[in-house]
Amino acid sequence: MANPPAVLFYVQHLLGTGHVHRASRLVGALVGAGWPVTVAFGGFPVAGMDFGGARLVALPPIRSVPPAARPLVDADGRPVDDRLWATRRDTLLDLAETVRPDIVVTEMFPFGRRPFGRELRPLLDRLAARRPAPLIACSVRDILVAKDKAARNAEMAALAARYYDLVLVHGDPAIIPFDRTFPMAHRIGDRLVYTGYIAPPSGGPEAPPGQGSGEVIVSVGGGAVGEGLLRAAIAARASSVCADRVWRLLVGRDLSDSVLHDLRQAAPDGVIVERARPDFLSLLSRCHLSVSQAGYNTVMDLARAGCRSVLVPFSGGGESEQTVRANLLADRGVAATVAAEAVAADPLVLADAVTAVTAGPPPPSLDLRMDGAAGSLAALEAAYRYRHSRPGVATASSAWL
Repeated sequence: MANPPAVLFYVQHLLGTGHVHRASRLVGALVGAGWPVTVAFGGFPVAGMDFGGARLVALPPIRSVPPAARPLVDADGRPVDDRLWATRRDTLLDLAETVRPDIVVTEMFPFGRRPFGRELRPLLDRLAARRPAPLIACSVRDILVAKDKAARNAEMAALAARYYDLVLVHGDPAIIPFDRTFPMAHRIGDRLVYTGYIAPPSGGPEAPPGQGSGEVIVSVGGGAVGEGLLRAAIAARASSVCADRVWRLLVGRDLSDSVLHDLRQAAPDGVIVERARPDFLSLLSRCHLSVSQAGYNTVMDLARAGCRSVLVPFSGGGESEQTVRANLLADRGVAATVAAEAVAADPLVLADAVTAVTAGPPPPSLDLRMDGAAGSLAALEAAYRYRHSRPGVATASSAWL
């Protein structure tokens, strides 16, 4: 593109790190196309975080306290106060003036991150008043957390209809349509674009020779939850058909050093406990079996590796997204699924699942569109060109695709 658009990309993670990895792959595609991108980053730094050379502006960080997404706390663990919200809001408004973005992308909001409307709605109001107004897009995963009130879904649809030109759904309707977990999707159907899944590139770092081969790889992503599954795996190993295999437990970077130490102390011979690794996909490609949660990025890695897997979806704090995803895979015969509550109550449930998956046939390949970063770039470029070819257009629509 001769005059690439300036992009302001907002991302805020709370419990897990999947949002950051997905956002970084999308931002990397934009930067790779020569687009100048500024990332407004609202969480704590994530190990290995790489936005491909984009300018990174760190907002005063906010995180949540596991196992739920609330309460929200600051860098010192104190509840977020009005002053911190005002500082973050003003930083975003300043970026709107200094970057003068042609395109603004918010990760998850308005389909999640509801409390962050305190800083994002003032930004969106400021941008909507600009002439010409920038293209406003949302980057959102394929599955939303179920809302216990219909009014919440109506609120999300109203925000999307009011502010957003484009909703980039990083999934495939042949696997799960957006309206499966967002019943108001019909209200914004002209803005929805399915980009395909944003997956890690094939290849990547190779594990040292021998590591991962024939092992049971137990992982919990890079976030602050998953300690219970790791402890259950240690307890389940001796009772499973894989008791004579090496079990390698990968501890998320956001789990404390004391948790890592305790797990190492509890691990018997034949169980390796270490931090999550950048060569995770290589380990999966060699393993006998994977035991994991069912986050978006983990499932993308499992699909790439094609290994046998047992999924124990995270369901703390009312989270439902991973359970929906795990059940989808189980229905397709790609993985076995056991509830985290059942595993916590009796680790033998996990041992039985490992034994059953080992005895069963290899999983069928999961035919996913994994070009979601490129698909997102193409959708944003098409919408931007459409907008500039029709200067009076106020709202984009899927008609331009």
